[in-house]
Amino acid sequence: MQLGKTTQAPSGREFLELVREDLQRVDKEINLRSVASVEAITAIGHYLHSSGGKRLRPALLLLSARLAGGAGEEAIRLAAVVEMIHAATLVHDDVIDVAETRRGRPSPNVLWGNHTSVLAGDWLYMQAFQVALELRNFRILDILIGLTQTMVEGELLQLERLGSAAVTEADYMDLVDRKTAVLFSACARLGALVSGAPVAVESQLSDYAWNLGMAFQLVDDVLDFTAHETVLGKPVGSDLREGKVTLPLIYALEQADSAERESVESLLRSGDCQPQALAGVFELIMKHRGIERSMIRAEAFAQTARQIISQFPDSPHQRALLAMTEAVTGRDH
Repeated sequence: MQLGKTTQAPSGREFLELVREDLQRVDKEINLRSVASVEAITAIGHYLHSSGGKRLRPALLLLSARLAGGAGEEAIRLAAVVEMIHAATLVHDDVIDVAETRRGRPSPNVLWGNHTSVLAGDWLYMQAFQVALELRNFRILDILIGLTQTMVEGELLQLERLGSAAVTEADYMDLVDRKTAVLFSACARLGALVSGAPVAVESQLSDYAWNLGMAFQLVDDVLDFTAHETVLGKPVGSDLREGKVTLPLIYALEQADSAERESVESLLRSGDCQPQALAGVFELIMKHRGIERSMIRAEAFAQTARQIISQFPDSPHQRALLAMTEAVTGRDH
C-alpha cells in the first residue's frame, strides 16, 4: 500500500463524527438486544449503556470497516457485539475489584449486588455471542471466542498478582495485552473481515489496533495517579487501592531503595490507601520518573500505530484512525 498523505487528521473526538450515524444505530441495536425476560438483567444492561463511555471500540470497528471498503449491517451488529462484551467485562471487573463507582455513577454491584451483577454479566456475554451467531460466520465466532478466553485468562493472572510488588514490566505488558489490547485488535480485525478485506489488510489493521490498545491502557494507568476523579469517573488511585501494581509504580520500584520498596510492600499488604499513604506512593513515582517513563512507552506504542495506519492511502477514515492515536495519548493527565 502507498504511504498516506500528510493531510491534517481530525482533532480531539472529531473522528467519531465520521461514524456518528452508525454509532447511533449501534446504540439502538444494543438497547434492543439488552432486553431480557428478567427485569434485573435488562435494567443493568440499560444502566451501563446509558452511562455513556467512550464508544471507542465500536468506533474502531466501524472506521476499520469503512477503511477496508464497507460498513453495512454486519458491521453495525458486530460493533454492538464488542460493546456488549466490553460491558460484560466491566460488570465482572467491578465485582472482582469491589468497585463502588463506574463512569462517575454507582457501579452495578453496588446497586444490584454481586450475585445479580455476575449473572447479568454472564447473560450479556451470551447475548453478544447470540447476536454474532446470527451472522453465520465461523471466523467471526473464532475471533470472539479466542478474545473472550484471553480476556478471562488476563483477569485470572491479575488476580494472582494482586498485592504483589514483584510484578515485572513483562508481567504488566502481558496483562495489558490480554485485558485491553486484544479487544482493540479484534475490533479492527472484525471490521476488516465483514468488509471482505484481504487477509493482509485485516492483519495490518489488527496490528494497528493492538498498538493503539496498548497505548490506551498505559495512559489509563498513568491517569489513575494523575487525573481528577471527574476525568476518571472513579476515585484517583483506584488501582493501588485494589492491590494492582501498574507501570508507573513498577518503574519506580525498579529504582527504589530498600526502605522505599518496603514502604510500598507494607502498603500493599495492609491495604492502607489513605490519602497520606497514596501521596507517599505518588511522590516515589515522581521521584523515579515513573509517570514520565510510562508516557514514553505509551507514546512508543502510539507511534507504531501511526506508522502502520499511515501506510494506507489517504482518506477521511484513514485520517480518523490516525486521529485516534492522538485522542488516546492526549487525554488529560
